[in-house]
Amino acid sequence: MVSDKPRYSRVSDILDLIVLMQSKVLGITLKDIECKLNVTRRTAERIRDALIFGLPQIDELETVGKEKHWGFVSGYMMNEIISFSPDEIAVLEGIKDGLQIESKKQTMDKVITKLRAHSRKQIKKIDDAVELILKSEGFAVSQKPSYKIDIRIMDTIRQAIKEQVMVRCKYCGNDKVLAPYGIIYGSNAYLIGVEDGKPNPYVYSLHKLTDVQLSNKQFDKGDFDIKEYANTSFGVYHNEVMKVELLFTPDVAEDVLNYSFHPTQKVKQNEDGSVTVKFKASGELEILWHIFKWGDSVKIIAPTKLRGKYINMLEDVLKVERDK
Repeated sequence: MVSDKPRYSRVSDILDLIVLMQSKVLGITLKDIECKLNVTRRTAERIRDALIFGLPQIDELETVGKEKHWGFVSGYMMNEIISFSPDEIAVLEGIKDGLQIESKKQTMDKVITKLRAHSRKQIKKIDDAVELILKSEGFAVSQKPSYKIDIRIMDTIRQAIKEQVMVRCKYCGNDKVLAPYGIIYGSNAYLIGVEDGKPNPYVYSLHKLTDVQLSNKQFDKGDFDIKEYANTSFGVYHNEVMKVELLFTPDVAEDVLNYSFHPTQKVKQNEDGSVTVKFKASGELEILWHIFKWGDSVKIIAPTKLRGKYINMLEDVLKVERDK
């Protein structure tokens, strides 16, 4: 009888499994999971279910003989979880030092620099994958305020996004026909979609959607890219894009240096130990909410308009407290 591996070994094993899955045109079977991770059939099924639930890009591809195959749909490649370990890069450093021709050394040095940059960019992606795996193993939970969303609604929207089919639904009690473009997760989950007959995407809170059903009407989202859309905002709401500059005090420097504020961020530690963070984004209200949680450890350097609104917000809060 096959015995399960200790759970602490699963994280790296399952990341390897995802890489294996996307390397095969037909995907992988339950038997492949059993053999790769040395687990029982039931555990293989749980791992498959966790991957499908947490990664909507994974689905059943086809059945060959009696074996069903699961993999990444529509040619999707999850390259963001492929990174290079310090040991692997160290091996390349050793090879570089042993090269006799200077031009080849320089070329190898460029390759190593690119690999280091690539791996650093993927840290957040890998952390997300590890969080998913730990949750599936029962070792992690999300401890934060959130709205409950019906899983059946999520399944319907997921299918609509994949097949580019519009959905009929109610939003805050009003009938809508929406073209769902994608979902953004933050403190809440938001559907980015276009209402039938309207030109531009709008942000819908998923917990306010009810009676969601597939229609028979197709839609074409053109060159819309959910990642590009998200990268132009801080949170989910779009308005004027600002060049934001924040200055954090030395006592929170370690936290700031290990924190992801925005995909466009540039972070610099100053000589006095303080940290400057710069990024471009819209969504001023969400930016202000986020800054507020850093208390007196942060100062808004730019833009001036954002700093003025922050001062007004703080004064309004103080006024409410004083009037109690």
